[in-house]
Amino acid sequence: MEIYVVKSGDTVDSIAESYGIPVSSIIYNNQLVYPYALAVGQALLLSSGESLESSYPAWVNGYAYPFIRQDVLDETLPFLSSLSVFSYGFTTDGDLIPPTVDDSFMIEAALMSGVRPVLTLTPLGADGNFNNALITAVVNNQTAKDNLLTNLLAAVQAKDFGGVDIDFEYIRPEDRIPFADFVADVRNLLAPYGYHVSVALAPKTSDSQAGLLYEGKDYRLLGEAADSVLLMTYEWGYTYGPPMAVAPLNKVREVVEYAITRIAPSKIDLGIPNYGYDWTLPFVQGSSRATTVSNQEAVRIAIENGVPIQFDEVAMSPFFRYEKDGQQHEVWFEDVRSYREKFSLVPTYGLRGMGYWQIMRFFRPNWLLLEDTFRIQKP
Repeated sequence: MEIYVVKSGDTVDSIAESYGIPVSSIIYNNQLVYPYALAVGQALLLSSGESLESSYPAWVNGYAYPFIRQDVLDETLPFLSSLSVFSYGFTTDGDLIPPTVDDSFMIEAALMSGVRPVLTLTPLGADGNFNNALITAVVNNQTAKDNLLTNLLAAVQAKDFGGVDIDFEYIRPEDRIPFADFVADVRNLLAPYGYHVSVALAPKTSDSQAGLLYEGKDYRLLGEAADSVLLMTYEWGYTYGPPMAVAPLNKVREVVEYAITRIAPSKIDLGIPNYGYDWTLPFVQGSSRATTVSNQEAVRIAIENGVPIQFDEVAMSPFFRYEKDGQQHEVWFEDVRSYREKFSLVPTYGLRGMGYWQIMRFFRPNWLLLEDTFRIQKP
């Protein structure tokens, strides 16, 4: 696979002729829509020659809600090692709360594709937000914890899950050790049955990093407690924050370089975003709110508004600005260039693989590049 950046005057036909490849392959690889307009600065993935089997083995996980479209799920599964169903909640007594939408079709499709289905456990409250009081109530109460452990094992066995992913956020600092103990308890319970236990980690760069998102996550303890970890290396650019890359490579690298000093690299999955954001300008802290866009949608916006896509060489991420109805906008998203840079961190640091948040929108260029870069592992 080769990456080509569109120049002024380029067309799909002229690029195909220049590389001696079929127009249809450019259209297919990049999910181009008729009449196949391009944006200056748009990155295209080209099938330019014979593909060689990649040597670096990588575990690839994707998170998805049970309302994922069947066609998106079916197209994505061939590129996954595991599928994390988001999500199962729990009460203060340790009773398990399944998703409101039946997830059976996801589990069945994963198993049919040789992909490990994973139960994602989250402390989401009735308002849909992470509830750290719920975490405190369970990890510090042996009766509630034992009940949750029993219910987890029963659910995993009954629904044919292959493991559990623990995604607890905003853990109180005083629950740092009880939470790590809880993860170890889940692993000790499930390991004899052959189930895998993973835990999601906020993107820290030091042991003493301040903030509710970080203080309750002890990288060393959680790395020892779980079979694997996911570094949530995204959301620097986020809904309520100022415009910037969702996963700037320089920031992502800082997290990885800290993580490998506390956790065996072979246990670490790199978090990768499958989305971007569109901000209105000027940004006003406390009132501005970005809109989530797919990577394809971002390019379409650039094309429709006739603006070039730029590329930040520090964040290693594409972005552009445009004006609509008198309002300035700034968009940051992911393309094959930014994915290539993130992928390079996996073999460089000897990581286990990667985990996508999330796979609800199918972006074929990413998956083709990933398949060309790694030998995707299967359970």
